[in-house]
Amino acid sequence: MDRETRLKRLHFRAWHRGTKEADLFVGGFFDTHHARWSDAEIDWFEALMEEQDVDIMAWAMGTAAVPVRWQGPLMDALKQLNFVPIAR
Repeated sequence: MDRETRLKRLHFRAWHRGTKEADLFVGGFFDTHHARWSDAEIDWFEALMEEQDVDIMAWAMGTAAVPVRWQGPLMDALKQLNFVPIAR
């Protein structure tokens, strides 16, 4: 599958997680960062999308330890939480 198709598919998966909170969290992260990702980083995100939303959010918010498999620069970026839009 070519890069553009992979990213379109990931965009859909990131924004259709099952709850509005997860959609904003995961979708916001994707929208903010995907344009700069390497193929390896796209692979990482594709694999992350197989995890449960509650686990992804707990790792990012620091309420659960991040498994070794997911540790690295993208998880560090996910932990920043600066991509989540806040209505004022």
